[in-house]
Amino acid sequence: MKIKQFEDKFLSHYSYAILSECENKVILIDPARNPQPYYDYAKENNAEIIGTIETHPHADFVSSHLEIHKQTSSPIYASKLTQPAYPFLSFDQGDVLEIGKIKLRALNTPGHSPDSICIVLEHEGIDKALFSGDTLFIGDCGRPDLRESGGDVNAERMHLASHMYHSLRDQLMKLSDDVVLYPAHGAGTLCGKALREANSSTMGEEKKTNWSLKEMTEQEFVKELTSNQPFIPAYFPYDVALNKKGAADFQPSVAQVAISEGNPEEQENTWIIDSRKDTEFKAAHQQHSVNIMEGTKFETWLGSIISPEEPFYLKAKDEATLKELIARTASIGYEGQIKGAYFAGGGELKMEALDLQDFRNDTGKYTIVDVRNESEVKEHKIFKDSIPIPLGELRDRIDEIPNGKPIAVHCAGGYRSAAASSMIEAEKKGKVPVFDIGEAIKQFS
Repeated sequence: MKIKQFEDKFLSHYSYAILSECENKVILIDPARNPQPYYDYAKENNAEIIGTIETHPHADFVSSHLEIHKQTSSPIYASKLTQPAYPFLSFDQGDVLEIGKIKLRALNTPGHSPDSICIVLEHEGIDKALFSGDTLFIGDCGRPDLRESGGDVNAERMHLASHMYHSLRDQLMKLSDDVVLYPAHGAGTLCGKALREANSSTMGEEKKTNWSLKEMTEQEFVKELTSNQPFIPAYFPYDVALNKKGAADFQPSVAQVAISEGNPEEQENTWIIDSRKDTEFKAAHQQHSVNIMEGTKFETWLGSIISPEEPFYLKAKDEATLKELIARTASIGYEGQIKGAYFAGGGELKMEALDLQDFRNDTGKYTIVDVRNESEVKEHKIFKDSIPIPLGELRDRIDEIPNGKPIAVHCAGGYRSAAASSMIEAEKKGKVPVFDIGEAIKQFS
């Protein structure tokens, strides 16, 4: 028996292939949008994919479960509470999948979502591993506030947090200490707030170190779990719905995006997502552009700034980077929104550099905008009179920024401020100078 872990480092996502070597059979758990790595793994091991298990409809990435089902004629297993639109076999408490000496046992573990399940792997009669989805992470547990829609939002959040308390204690903590924990996410995900930098653990280690498994009352747990959670990107509810329906096949979908050299036509109501380095962007860019650099959080900020189903142009430094970014865009289900993809283009606009000496001499001459998250600002506000607007909320709150003084934008290291300053510049349309403090913020922190 082998367990293969696959990682999407950009979305901090882990998926899994469980190989029964005697039977040459593979079961997949929570696959990413591109199914090719799983096909390659099966081929390398001369094995057949016989099923895919979804621990829940994911909010932060799009799964390839439907495409794999169509290509391999293998079933999709999910909780009946999911009520998906795709064909599936229910996999709930008491259900077991057997492959030779391997048994996969379903546990209903509501909390992150009402329909979350975990999977216990038993080999030769002994529990060996737990695939915990977004229920239990290394150092944390799944947040309960990603499925809220209508009604009493706070009540639903509290209700799911209460479920999480019992799922952890009544189900997962009863597992043996030597059971290996394999979560669906690692540090960097927005599905939790305190994940450690590791890709696996043991239940024994988590019982000793994970705050969510410590002895506490239900009330104490709910209060802690529902406080100081990260922001929720705009694309999260969209991906939940898309995963319940099943996404289009990956390769044909990304192949439909038209790629050209040069610049897109400038249209005031259509954003140009310019992924080049901030220095290149500031030297030459087009109207109505936002500078979301091709860093590790490109997908997160794309899906936070651009709304689901909103068209946009995509721009990169070269064709290879552009193709990579189209694939990464598809991982959150946004590839169909790309009106056109362009490489090597610049533009007629230029963003002037901040005169740091002038800024140091009198910060009061500037309107300072802090685009860090609320929790970061609460922990340490760098400029006393700055206007705090998290980047994920900026597009809807730009009118809160006055035009009377030059605007200086900062975050913690320069990535978010590059996106924010470019967006403010585009929306202010030359009414006021806009500057990016960028990495220079470290001199003031």
